[in-house]
Amino acid sequence: MASAEPDSTLTPEQKHQLITRNLQEVIGDDRLKVLLKTQNLKLYWGTATTGRPHVAYFVPMTKIADFLHAGCEVTILLADLHAYLDNLKAPWELLEHRVKYYEELIKAMLESINVPLDKLKFVKGTEYQLNKDYILDVFKMTTIATEHDCKKAGAEVVKQVQHPLLSGLLYPGLQALDEEYLKVDAQFGGVDQRKIFTFAEKYLPNLGYQKRIHLMNPMVPGLTGGKMSSSEEDSKIDMLDSASVVKKKVKKAFCEEGNIDDNGVLAFAKFVLFPILELKNQKEFVIERSEENGGNLVFADYSTLEKTFAEKDLHPLDLKNGVCKFLDQLMDPVRKKFEQPEFLKIKNLAYPPPKKTKTKGGGSANAERAVDPSRLDLRVGKVVSAKKHPDADALYLEQVDVGEEAPRTVVSGLAEYISLEDLQDRMVVMLCNLKPVNMRGVKSEAMLLAASIIGEDGKRTVVPLDPPAGSKPGDRVVVEGYGHDVIGAPDEQLNPKKKVFETLKPDLVVSSSGVAEYKGSPFVTSVGQITAMLKNAQIS
Repeated sequence: MASAEPDSTLTPEQKHQLITRNLQEVIGDDRLKVLLKTQNLKLYWGTATTGRPHVAYFVPMTKIADFLHAGCEVTILLADLHAYLDNLKAPWELLEHRVKYYEELIKAMLESINVPLDKLKFVKGTEYQLNKDYILDVFKMTTIATEHDCKKAGAEVVKQVQHPLLSGLLYPGLQALDEEYLKVDAQFGGVDQRKIFTFAEKYLPNLGYQKRIHLMNPMVPGLTGGKMSSSEEDSKIDMLDSASVVKKKVKKAFCEEGNIDDNGVLAFAKFVLFPILELKNQKEFVIERSEENGGNLVFADYSTLEKTFAEKDLHPLDLKNGVCKFLDQLMDPVRKKFEQPEFLKIKNLAYPPPKKTKTKGGGSANAERAVDPSRLDLRVGKVVSAKKHPDADALYLEQVDVGEEAPRTVVSGLAEYISLEDLQDRMVVMLCNLKPVNMRGVKSEAMLLAASIIGEDGKRTVVPLDPPAGSKPGDRVVVEGYGHDVIGAPDEQLNPKKKVFETLKPDLVVSSSGVAEYKGSPFVTSVGQITAMLKNAQIS
């Protein structure tokens, strides 16, 4: 397929094949087949304008190309109101700028894979979602949709917290109404949207509107093995990342030799690389190797690549190098576009870089910035060794791997609460940007975070926080809604006089369900939530 131009000679069956190929599920497939006998499909794909789009956005882009080639009328909804309602992931004052950034970036991505833009329509959510009729339908939806159904529908999409805001409960109803107000036959999205799609099928007819067809893509794992997330920096590759940053991130990706089941690099090749090669009418994926290492490898399809890797005839480093080269070629036109002053301005308005102020010594430091969890450098660590502090019975002296060249020395007051055997080789959560402090003659370079609670007998119980299964030393830990990609990077070092951690500490708790939270928002890595054995506990 050389381009995404619609082919007027396609039969309804051929259009159906194009529309549905590589999808994980279609709800209403019989209706789709009937509709294609008499007309072209009208559909929309929506994206909430929160964090910066990453390379996994090429997955829906390749399907949009299929839709256009099949003669579909495609609308891209830039869902600014949804972004705001999803637990304030996007500040209201930045929404307009982020809409512009998303539109220009998506256009650049589509152009880089030879998708013409003249058949696409971009719509901003607030262009119609604040109109009288739409708002009236929102109110009507609240009279028929139950709280249970709204919460269940948003479980995979809207951030789930212990005490959900009303805005998150409205989210599924708004997305259902978008189908009616955009006048489409179908909605396209990831399989994580399935519960919202079935919510729409249930409730739109109750308002007198027809059911729509729902087309679902599979979810693509991030490079670290979990879902590729805009709020978790190490789990995704930003579309404007430099070649060196891309190489660094891919190099860190989990890619065990012969492992085809839990491999973010292979998943990227399957869901992004090969579909784009087909779209650009390029038949082969070439992995360059020196002659002494066996020479170049050429793959015409993903199944051959997977088989070769499974048989250990392709080394993980060679696969990573091949993917890096492909990514550079794919991303280079997008990077060049945003090097132009007009588009660089759009990016900086949408995602303002952290402001700097001069320190007394002439250096720079963070300006007065809101005290929130984005300022904390939280990482998964592994206790490499643990022993008693030589000069304090209540203290342990640990060496903790936090993903750097050498482990950090950490002093913690855990001797009364946990045995050395239980601490050895344990995965933990570390706060890494406190100012190092001397504790009984030993400089402690980080803080091991733990949950603590005082029982009715006055006895304190303390246990370290637990990273999710599959975590690795150095994995970033963020609080949902306060991701570094959205708000800004952590402070290089927390100023002791500003008492940032001390200010946040009262709101750092373990919930009744055992999840580490800040004001109801969970601590997460790219592979899951941070938990603790203690419940209703304080974190320190």
